[in-house]
Amino acid sequence: MKRVIALLGAVPLLVVPAVAHSNVKHHDIELSATPQPVEVVPLPCFPSGRLTLGMTNAGRKPVVADMRVSGEDPLVLSRRQLSSYLPVEQLVTAPLDVTVPRGTAPGSFTVDLAVGRETHKASVVVKPVPPKGPGDNLLLGEQAVASSTHGNMKLCGGVDGNTDSEQWGASGWHDATKGVFPDTYGVDFTAPATVGRITLQTLDSARYPAAAMGVRDVDVRVRTGDTWTTVGQIRGNVQGLREVTFAPVAADSVQVVVLDSNDHGYSRIIELEAFSN
Repeated sequence: MKRVIALLGAVPLLVVPAVAHSNVKHHDIELSATPQPVEVVPLPCFPSGRLTLGMTNAGRKPVVADMRVSGEDPLVLSRRQLSSYLPVEQLVTAPLDVTVPRGTAPGSFTVDLAVGRETHKASVVVKPVPPKGPGDNLLLGEQAVASSTHGNMKLCGGVDGNTDSEQWGASGWHDATKGVFPDTYGVDFTAPATVGRITLQTLDSARYPAAAMGVRDVDVRVRTGDTWTTVGQIRGNVQGLREVTFAPVAADSVQVVVLDSNDHGYSRIIELEAFSN
């Protein structure tokens, strides 16, 4: 039965002594990449496309193999090589995150994998940017800015489109300064956008209810030029979802200022959204 070994991040496995690269017969290494095609959107905080790269030793002896990873322009890849000790009949896997710069036109591109003469191609499809008209979330996938970000979280986690508190940790954002307030989180627009409604979703799951772990006191602000204006205040909150509406304004930035949380520890945000009306 084939066993699977997963490599996390870009850290290679330690090479096992007495197993030389020269032992590799390249046709005994099977390459794979799933899923295909992987889809990406050219926004800085839109979730990246993720491929799972694989190498399987179909030979009779353990080997060490180096997979070379390359991609067509404009693909940005999180790794360029995967090196691993390969036991017989074991699949070794590792993630490959794929992104593209803002402004990349929709199209199809290829990631190339190679071990010696063995090659494999993975398809990447660049999708159009989601619409940002009336009724659409203006913050989705845009570059987030924050006062700090905890090492276990991602800066983009509060504007990635995932509103499920049950997936806390895989998505969402919180600061890195336990018990120290205020904390700020928001988005700087690349061009002024009309904003008249902002929704804030704080952590609120069965395990971590908002009344115990969510944000409590928050100021909601927009920036026009160099001037910040507070357009709403939330006090004593125990709910997962709060909404602030105000007269629409052409804004350069949207920001929440968290003054306290219900556990007085961290500012936990699942998703921040802004709309024109």
